[in-house]
Amino acid sequence: MSEPRETELKLDVEASDLARLREHPLLAGDWTETELTSVYYDTPDGRLREAGYTLRVRQDGDRHIQTVKARGPAAAGLFDRPEWEGAVAGPAPEPAFFAGTPVAEILEGAKDLAPLYTSTVTRSTRRLGDTGPAGSRIEVALDRGRVWGPDDRVSPISELELELTGGAPAALFDLARALGADVPLRLGVLSKFERGDALVAGRLGRAVKAEPVALDPEMSAAEAFQAVAFACLRQMRLNETVLLARRDVEALHQLRVSLRRLRSAFSLFGAVIEDRRMPAIKAELKRLSEPFGQARNLDVYLGKTLPRERERRPDETGLLILERHLETERETAHARVRGVLESREWRDHLLDLVAWIEAGPWLGPDNPNAARRDGPARAFATEELERRRRQVKKRGRHLAALDPEARHQVRIAAKKLRYGAEFFAALYDGKKATKRHKVFVEALADLQDHLGDLNDIATAHTLALDLARGAPEGAVFAAGLATADTEARTGHLLAEADKAHGALIDVRPFWR
Repeated sequence: MSEPRETELKLDVEASDLARLREHPLLAGDWTETELTSVYYDTPDGRLREAGYTLRVRQDGDRHIQTVKARGPAAAGLFDRPEWEGAVAGPAPEPAFFAGTPVAEILEGAKDLAPLYTSTVTRSTRRLGDTGPAGSRIEVALDRGRVWGPDDRVSPISELELELTGGAPAALFDLARALGADVPLRLGVLSKFERGDALVAGRLGRAVKAEPVALDPEMSAAEAFQAVAFACLRQMRLNETVLLARRDVEALHQLRVSLRRLRSAFSLFGAVIEDRRMPAIKAELKRLSEPFGQARNLDVYLGKTLPRERERRPDETGLLILERHLETERETAHARVRGVLESREWRDHLLDLVAWIEAGPWLGPDNPNAARRDGPARAFATEELERRRRQVKKRGRHLAALDPEARHQVRIAAKKLRYGAEFFAALYDGKKATKRHKVFVEALADLQDHLGDLNDIATAHTLALDLARGAPEGAVFAAGLATADTEARTGHLLAEADKAHGALIDVRPFWR
C-alpha cells in the first residue's frame, strides 16, 4: 500500500456552472471522464469514526480501490491528510490490505464491516503541468453526483477539486482565484464521507454550532492556530450554506459566533501571526461582516426583548406598531446579509484568508516571533490563558460599579478567555484537567451570560434611539417603554455578574 499525503483545495460550485468551468480557457484541453461509485464502511459500533478514520471501496470501471483516510482536523477549502490505498478484488473491503495502516489495530477483533452510505459521481479530470510557483502540477476534478443513505435520503454533490501533485500549495489558490473571477466558487468544507455522515444523522441544512478543535500536544503554536482558524471557517461555511438557502435566525447567530471565534483567534495568537497582511485581512473581514450584526440585533429584539415587553404590557397597541416596523427593518437587514454572502468580494476574501492562514508571510523565516510560533502549542496556550485570566480579573474588579463601556471591555476579555479555553482544551488531557476545564468553562459561561444580558439591554437602548429617526410615533413610544422596562433589570444583572466574576476567579485554572 502507498502512504502519500493528499493535499487538495475543495470548492463548492453550482451544478449549472460545471460546464462553464470545463470550458474555461485556463482548463482548456482534453478531459477524462469516469463514473465512480464509492461505498463507505464502518463497524456496527462505529470504531473507525470514533478513532478518526474512514474506509471506502471505490469502483472505477472494472477496478476496485480500497482507501483508508485520516479524517484530520476541521478543514475549510484546503484538505491535507494522510491516506492509504490499494487495489482489491471486488466491492467488499479486504482486511489483508489494512496491514501497515492505523486501522489494522482498530479493527482487530471486529466481526464485520457494514456499509454506511454510497456516493455516485461523474468525474471529469484534467492534469495541469508547470503552473504557478515552482512549476507546480495540479490535477483538476469536476464532480457531479450525489450521496445517498440506506433510507434513500440524498444530498447532491457539485464540486471542483484542485489536487496538488507537485510543487507549492500557493498554486492551488492562484488557480482558484483566477477561476473564481468568472465562476462563483465557495470554500468546500465537507468531504464526501462527512456529507454522508451528516446525511445519515439528519444534520444537513441545519444551523451548526462550534465543534471541539482537534489539537495535538505535539503541535506547534503555528499549527494550533491553523487548526483553530480552519475550524472557525468550517463553522462559518456550514451556516452560510443554510443562509443562502433560506433566512434562518439560528444559522445567522452561529455564523456570527464563528466570526467572533475567528477574530478571537487572531487576538489570542496575535504575537505569532502578525505580519504585513494581517491588519488589512482583519479590517476587510470586519467591514464585510458588519451587516450581520445589524440583522442579529433585530432578531434578538424581535425574538426576546419584544415578547417580554408584550407579556408585561399586553394592552399596549404601540408594541404591535413597533413589531411591524421592525419586521420591515429586519427584512431589509437580512437582504443585506444575503447580498454580502452572494458577493464575489466575500468569496474572494475567504479564499485569500485561507491562503494567508496556510502560507502567509507570518510563516516566513523573518517573523520576529518565529521561536514562539514554532514552539510547542501547549506552552504557548498556557502563557496566553494565564495572561487572559489576569486581564479578566483586573478589568472585572468592582464590576457592579463599572460604566457600560467598562463592562463591555470585561465582556470582550471574558469572551476571548472562554474561546481560548475552548480552543486549547485538547492540549490538557487527563481526568483531573478535564474536570477542572469543565468547572472553569461553566463559571466563565455564567459570567458571560450575565454580561451578555447587559449588552442586550444596551443594544435595545441604541435601537430605540435609532427608531426616533423616521419610525411611526407609536413605535417610538413603545420602544421607549421597552427600554425603560429593560433598564429596570440592570441592577439585578449587575449584582449577578459581579457574583459570577468572583466565582470565576475562585475556580482553579485547568492549565496549571
